[in-house]
Amino acid sequence: MENERIELKCIFGFICVIFAGALCSPLLILFSKSLIGASGGLGLENYVSVLHNEKFLISLQHSFVVSGLEALITVILAFLLAYGLHYTRLPKWFKSVVQVLIILPMFLPTLTYGFAVIYSFGRQGLITQLAGHQLFSIYGFGGLLLSYIIYTLPPAFILLNNAFKYVDKHFIVVSRIMGDSFFRTFYVTSIRPMIGTIAAAFIVSFFLSFTDFGIPASIGGRYSVVATELYMIMMGAVPDFQSGSAIAVIMLLPSLAAVGLLQFSERFNFRYNKINTLEIASDTIRDAVFALFCILIINCILAVFAIMFIVPFIKSWPYQVVFTTETLQRILGDSSIKTVYIQSVMVAAATAFIGTVLAYMAALVNARSHLSGWCKMLMDVFAMMTNTVPGMVIGVAFLFTFTGTSLQNTFLLIILLNSVREFTTPYLMIQASLSKMNMSWETTGILMGDSWIKTVFRVIIPNTMSTVFQMLSYIFVQALVTISAIVFITGARTMVMTTKIVQAQYFEKYDEVFVLSLLIFLTNIFVKAFFDYLANHDDIVLHIKGKFRKFSGKSFSTEKIGHLQKQAEVSENTVKNV
Repeated sequence: MENERIELKCIFGFICVIFAGALCSPLLILFSKSLIGASGGLGLENYVSVLHNEKFLISLQHSFVVSGLEALITVILAFLLAYGLHYTRLPKWFKSVVQVLIILPMFLPTLTYGFAVIYSFGRQGLITQLAGHQLFSIYGFGGLLLSYIIYTLPPAFILLNNAFKYVDKHFIVVSRIMGDSFFRTFYVTSIRPMIGTIAAAFIVSFFLSFTDFGIPASIGGRYSVVATELYMIMMGAVPDFQSGSAIAVIMLLPSLAAVGLLQFSERFNFRYNKINTLEIASDTIRDAVFALFCILIINCILAVFAIMFIVPFIKSWPYQVVFTTETLQRILGDSSIKTVYIQSVMVAAATAFIGTVLAYMAALVNARSHLSGWCKMLMDVFAMMTNTVPGMVIGVAFLFTFTGTSLQNTFLLIILLNSVREFTTPYLMIQASLSKMNMSWETTGILMGDSWIKTVFRVIIPNTMSTVFQMLSYIFVQALVTISAIVFITGARTMVMTTKIVQAQYFEKYDEVFVLSLLIFLTNIFVKAFFDYLANHDDIVLHIKGKFRKFSGKSFSTEKIGHLQKQAEVSENTVKNV
């Protein structure tokens, strides 16, 4: 155990240094900047100035209104979609297709959402031409609301769909036997067990839209929101860093309130002693209604993004609707596009590797160590912080912290930011996997004469490879589509695909926007499919296990491992009893 403690203490210290330097220190520097007034003295001058700025207050109000309404609509839609997949007798293939198509928008940067809405519902948009008239005003509130719903529907659906797997459907039968009405049964068996998750989905949807920069940058129009207000103050013709830092800190306050709300909603969660499977009764009308609802939602999403697959193959939309590959060849033939694409893929790949290693090490400290409870709790605190701090706030904090240093305007800084920013989900994924594994494996390794590190490489990592593949794909996709967090720290030398889209928007090269978006989408689909293939093929996982064991330089028979594992379990129980 002593070797384990030494090695895990080193890992724990390394993680603390990373988060102290890449999260805590930048946020403290941001807060200190917000307290420095124009005269150089400390005080609340910047906050008073910002809170008396009518333009900022209107933007803040707009953000709360559109994000709140969007979150409400999104949660209702996501709940109905998830409910339809779990409480109907629809074919399994249909449910699988729905689950895949719903998450497709996650493979695109949010900047694309706005342009897709413009080219679909604008005066010359695809859907407008098919309908014969413009359905609604796309710039401002209407466009933002639609784009935000499309943006936040996938994560809200994933949360609710996963939670429904752990709801015991036998209580439907119990409720009906007790003579409950349909609405009473629906509430007790479907809504009541999901209140905590519904609250979490609402909060996630709200803050994703509240802090997003990409969508309002493309379609916000005169309907100003906090994200664009912060960007204009920080990156405008005359930057105002003092006011920008104050706005960034103010954007943190709703995040802190969200943490409290999530903690409060936890009291509504409850666990079943046992989750029983129940085959839902057949009901043709119910199944048909939910099938039509799923098809309608998916078709709406696909209709909005259909234009992305059309514009790159049109000579000049909507004036010369002639099929051609000239637009695609012209844009892809640009050497700068190739350079930016390669840079983006390399940054995403490096972020996926470093982020996975960082999350894995933190999960080892939490789930597979004998370190003090506060050490484990600190890992959860880091996860909570990265999950609640808005990306734009971290971006501004990085701008203040690393300007003038050797890391300024480097890919390493972007990778570091992305790795910290996308820490939470991979950490929770691998923590859940590690906590379910036999806790005596490390002790077994010691009895076999292996060091703790060798046991991790020979046993722990190979048995979590499926989760590792999922972590890699998740971080890669997020790193390739992110814009809010990195928009403040990229430059001409460190441009990536999303910032190149911002530049294309500025110069009104909208065909380039869609080509770049298509590149991002196809790359993410390929990476996701590749890692899913690796995760779902046991022969590949077994081959990797063999490589790890060959790398460790030792091999033991199954009988010996089993014998030593029994000894290890006895040792573990003895330690616990003592």
